[in-house]
Amino acid sequence: MLLVTTDYIPGKELTLLGMVKGSTIQSKNLGKDISQGLKTLVGGELKAYTEMMDEARELATKRMVQEGEAMNAEAIVNIRYASSSVMQGAAEVLAYGTAAIFK
Repeated sequence: MLLVTTDYIPGKELTLLGMVKGSTIQSKNLGKDISQGLKTLVGGELKAYTEMMDEARELATKRMVQEGEAMNAEAIVNIRYASSSVMQGAAEVLAYGTAAIFK
């Protein structure tokens, strides 16, 4: 499966199949939440949350690709990511794009 952030693939003609998406909501355990909360007092990177968001993007992308595969897509174009906080210490990541096949 070819994944691109552009709305075209140079040298390829595409037939668009429709939107595909994948999402997840992730949180860290209470111990990590407390340690990361204390880290905000002194500043610096919140590594546990960085890892959490990396894992969430990876899972959301995987789910988007699975949806594209179910449509027999050969590529997903115009991929975008969005994230939002759903509660203290938990975030949603959404990956979406347009499934396509090559003409």
